[in-house]
Amino acid sequence: MQRVDMIIHNAGQLVTCVSGGRVKRGAAMQDVGIIDDGGVAIADGKFVAVGTSSAIRAKFTADEVLDAEGRVVCPGLVDPHTHIVYAGDRLNEFELKIKGADYLDILASGGGIISTVRHTREASIEMLVEQSLKRLDKMLACGTTTCEIKTGYGLDTETELKMLAVIEVLDKRHPIDIVPTFLAAHAVPPEFKGNADGYVGLICEEMLRWAWKWYEESHFSSKNRPFFIDVFTEKNAYDVAQTRRIFETASEIGFGIKAHVDQFTNLGGSRLAMEMNAASIDHLDAISDAEIELLANSNTVGIVIPTENFNAGKTQFANARKMIDNGCAIALSTDYNPGSAPCPSQPMAMAISCRYQKLLPSEALNAATVNAAFAIGLGETHGSIEVGKQADIVVMKASDYRALAYEFGGNMTANVIKAGEAV
Repeated sequence: MQRVDMIIHNAGQLVTCVSGGRVKRGAAMQDVGIIDDGGVAIADGKFVAVGTSSAIRAKFTADEVLDAEGRVVCPGLVDPHTHIVYAGDRLNEFELKIKGADYLDILASGGGIISTVRHTREASIEMLVEQSLKRLDKMLACGTTTCEIKTGYGLDTETELKMLAVIEVLDKRHPIDIVPTFLAAHAVPPEFKGNADGYVGLICEEMLRWAWKWYEESHFSSKNRPFFIDVFTEKNAYDVAQTRRIFETASEIGFGIKAHVDQFTNLGGSRLAMEMNAASIDHLDAISDAEIELLANSNTVGIVIPTENFNAGKTQFANARKMIDNGCAIALSTDYNPGSAPCPSQPMAMAISCRYQKLLPSEALNAATVNAAFAIGLGETHGSIEVGKQADIVVMKASDYRALAYEFGGNMTANVIKAGEAV
């Protein structure tokens, strides 16, 4: 018998989310690849065999054997859009929104992102690391094993680079795998109020090159982990011409592209991002039918973020049902951040998407695992239970995977395995 590091067996449902190396679309979104009474063998942090429990136990032996006791075993969840490195909070704005204040009005008055920028600029690296580790712990407890983290609460060279330094420390110290994204164009900083073009010039002429230098010297580069640029294309933020300038400059340097688009207003940012082969376009509440067709025929993943709509008390959500039905590759995210989506739980995002965006539980799970991994450039190594991929697993307190989206307000996670080790 072949000896491995770990065997997991007796899974009532082994939910693999297998995709054959491709992002899932259309009918494939409803296939989560269930193996009844399933098991896996793990060695060197990767899956070496996936099948029935009897087949795994007949071929492999291990010192560490986990009996899933008939529960669901599924891939570790992937969160492809977060803003968890920040200082301060926005509790006062929570109350303002309940009273009817609009997000863009709060931003225009110096609140919102700018409020968090002030606190983050003042915070030390140590303070940001300590606070962000606690947020990652919350995500891990809910089953997230891989995530993207953006900068964007510095809006100056020094603080944006400080946030990148924090992200690297987090990746070294926490079990969750992290993909970094540079979002210096998150809002227009106070120093450039009324002169967004001037700040765009600073981003293109200085900040991007310093950020890329950081990346080349970081362990992310040595791990071949991608590094993305992102822009918030929206009223009171950046228009399409400014977005294009940043994307073109970043692309020449080597960045991958992601885009905050169509959250409140359709300015044409989705079309631009897809023209530039973006890995993802995110939010999509105001995306047009023509852009949905473009998305369906592109390599770009559309990330929908129902937690933001839920947090704002909205009744309108991105039409993810229409996007899936039209053949778009759709992923799901919490957008975990201090203002518009203070939510660490991908299962909660799944629960909301099923109710308000009419995703089936199978579609929500694929959107929060394998498709989310493709949205951050890790689809070949993360997001599904397949031989050769990293062994990231969640064991649920349920015998049917649909319970992950069906039940909300609690936590269905029983065990988390990260790269073959219990965490």
